Amino acid sequence: MKKLSSYIWEYKIPYLIAVISLLTAVTLDMMAPRLTAHVVDDVIVGGNIGELKYLLLGFLGIGLGRCVFQYVKEYTFDKNGAKISGDMRRDLFRHIQGLSADFFDKTNTGELMARVKEDVDRIWDAMGYVSMLLIEVIYHTSIILVCMYMLNWKLALIPTAAMLLCGSFAVIMEQKLGKVYEEISEENALLNTVAEENLAGVRTVKAFAREKHEIGKFLSHNKRYYDLNMEQSKVFVRYYPCFTVVTKVLPLLTMLVGGKFVIDGEMSLGQLTAFMEYSTNIVWPMEMLGWLTNSFSAAVASNKKIKKIYEIKPSIMEVTNPVKLEKVEGKICFEHVSFHKEDMYEILHDISFTVESGKTLGIMGATGAGKTSIVQLLQRMYDATDGTIYLDDVNIKELSLGQLRTSVSYVMQDVFLFSDTINENIKLGKKDYIDFKTVRHASTQAQASSFIERMEDTYDTVIGERGVGLSGGQKQRISIARALAKRDPILVLDDSTSALDMETEHMIQQTLKTLDNTTKIIIAHRISAVRHADEIIVLEGGAIAERGTHEELLAMRGLYYETYQSQYGDVAEVALTEKMTHNMTNMSVRTSDGKEGEQTWQ
Repeated sequence: MKKLSSYIWEYKIPYLIAVISLLTAVTLDMMAPRLTAHVVDDVIVGGNIGELKYLLLGFLGIGLGRCVFQYVKEYTFDKNGAKISGDMRRDLFRHIQGLSADFFDKTNTGELMARVKEDVDRIWDAMGYVSMLLIEVIYHTSIILVCMYMLNWKLALIPTAAMLLCGSFAVIMEQKLGKVYEEISEENALLNTVAEENLAGVRTVKAFAREKHEIGKFLSHNKRYYDLNMEQSKVFVRYYPCFTVVTKVLPLLTMLVGGKFVIDGEMSLGQLTAFMEYSTNIVWPMEMLGWLTNSFSAAVASNKKIKKIYEIKPSIMEVTNPVKLEKVEGKICFEHVSFHKEDMYEILHDISFTVESGKTLGIMGATGAGKTSIVQLLQRMYDATDGTIYLDDVNIKELSLGQLRTSVSYVMQDVFLFSDTINENIKLGKKDYIDFKTVRHASTQAQASSFIERMEDTYDTVIGERGVGLSGGQKQRISIARALAKRDPILVLDDSTSALDMETEHMIQQTLKTLDNTTKIIIAHRISAVRHADEIIVLEGGAIAERGTHEELLAMRGLYYETYQSQYGDVAEVALTEKMTHNMTNMSVRTSDGKEGEQTWQ
């Protein structure tokens, strides 16, 4: 993580201009009481009217100068704060995007949204308006105290004591607020998570009539968030009146003691007037200390949360000098691959298979058998615990993640469509290279063009968040079109035709047969989706229980046969019996001596 000082250093010139403008504006402001002292002593008391016009011009010059430098100061600080927050949000988002899949398994979306938005915004405040006021308060207070001590060091002890008292209150308040703000930040993340999950799954909530329960869950977090903010307010309200009392008593006490000094001849009336102006000007920095402490504590707490994310490193790392394949043919080889996640049972055990370029592998198995994990390991979303995976005879750990993942077109089981046009969703894989002709051809291959072209805006139709408004089958066909449009050497279909009717699925199967140069991995629960594969593996408990072609697996009468029976029932039994009887009949042969015999069924 880059330190905040590094971000500030990148904008050192604008910040330098802003600070110089701030110092100039404050210095000009501090000159006004000096002019006031001359007006009282020289003009009013001394009767030197001729000096008045010069003093008035001095006030005018101070006013115009402050106007210009205050504008430059405010604008530059705000601009720098906005740029730094933009850079921080960009860097944080890039870091999150670079983290491995296991990080997202353990982290809520709402928490990440809170870090990227609210926490960066608090640091934005600190780098812009709050930092400007902190510098201004420090310089303003310092120069006022210098001017006061130059006028009368005895009287200056009073505002000095007041400042020390306010500073003590500020330190105590910051310590108490720091812990509260950390808890507020955590609860804000939880509140975001609950809201995001419920809004994304609102149809599921309504389908199960869970509105009351979900509202109650949201309100419980909302109440906790409210309580924490009230706790923060109580701390602020408890200490802020102390600042107010000090700032109200200070001018009064200064006037009483200063009046005594004037009577005793230790000060002139003009000096007392200037001193009173200074004591009035020192009031607002004291009042601001409470608010600045409040905002600064929030920024510190947010920065700690962001640091925690930066401390997390990707578990999937590229080698320093990755192998660059000139052309990916698509040969896939798993050698004794096993896999388990942290603190979890073994998901895959001793998986070995080879898919030659252009061939098709079918993967079947019960839910949780590890089918999707095979694809996740192939794409290095996770690394295998044991064993090795090869792409074109090269260990995938020696390839760059970019080349590996862009070589695989993946139609996911859980279809995700962005809130954009259908055209942009299909071009998602390679937006800069895919033209409309390719989009339309891929849509036709995926049997999606029929319903897309019936829409009013056809391919420019904007679909809702996550494809809302489309049926499950329509979303699957758009997702398949997205994968086909990429024309990558490897195509993975992860239960991607489950929402399609048999006729549409059959037509897509015919399309897949035409992809001679594409290696295909088809994960499915339907026999119809994998029956034409060159090899089918059946997973059970994370291990390969059966393997072979469709016919070979049926002949085994094992898990695959049971699945076949459950999907096709009596029709399958009759068809299989007739086929086996026909084969037995054809295998009857006559021996050379004319005797009839039968060849044993193997």
